Amino acid sequence: MTQTTTRVLEPTDLDAALEVLGREPVENAFVTSRVQVAGLDPWRLGGEMWGYYTDGRLRSLCYAGANLVPVCADPDAVRAFADRARRTGRRCSSIVGPAEATRLLWKLLEPSWGPARDVRSHQPLMVTEQPSADVRPDPLVRRIRKDEMDLIMPACVAMFTEEVGVSPMAGDGGLLYQARVAELVGTGRSFARIEDGKVVFKAEIGAATARACQIQGVWVAPEFRGRGHSETGMAAVVDFALRDVAPVVSLYVNDFNTAARAAYRRVGFREVGAFMSVLF
Repeated sequence: MTQTTTRVLEPTDLDAALEVLGREPVENAFVTSRVQVAGLDPWRLGGEMWGYYTDGRLRSLCYAGANLVPVCADPDAVRAFADRARRTGRRCSSIVGPAEATRLLWKLLEPSWGPARDVRSHQPLMVTEQPSADVRPDPLVRRIRKDEMDLIMPACVAMFTEEVGVSPMAGDGGLLYQARVAELVGTGRSFARIEDGKVVFKAEIGAATARACQIQGVWVAPEFRGRGHSETGMAAVVDFALRDVAPVVSLYVNDFNTAARAAYRRVGFREVGAFMSVLF
């Protein structure tokens, strides 16, 4: 009989965990980037990494931190992760990951964890490996400097509130969110077009590995929308990403945001899969 088990991974499990993460470098970019920086120590990682084993071999992962993220998880692994999640109770603010696994995970957890504040069941995952052939990059989009935190922070808060539906400044007063923004600025992964001291367009490379990176936080100030800034700005960020970060650039977007999906397609992105998010 097949023997299965689930346990919290330890730092000595790092190589095995990276092997699992490497199976899907685009889908797993967020978790891979965290593990490559922090390892598997829960304090540094900001959460536990659960491993699902069959016959002594690590098959699937689940990151359990501020987000609950299934990784390379088949239905048996998802059920095992759901059992552990029910026992530990909800500590995350969202469940997010590949749509099929996340959908089953939420189905199993909803009776004890529900209701959710919002469920986004289909978020197309898009990728590109080439600079845009049709959209000229905005030459005014540049990296944000460390001394410009006060300038970029209000735009980041506005984007997050608009996208997620709650302010990131709630709870701890925004300390964790400000630290994350500062990290992205400090590592040169925060970009914006600034005119007369105002952010017109912004985006970040939120996750970065040697094989793939993920753009997040794309936002255009309301008074500048409809002028093509999202396309030219994204073309510029893609150029930075391909040149300096990774050979594959990805993002995921809400399926109901047809304007954004069309803009990303014009920049050169194509859909290769789907994510799902459950927000609490």
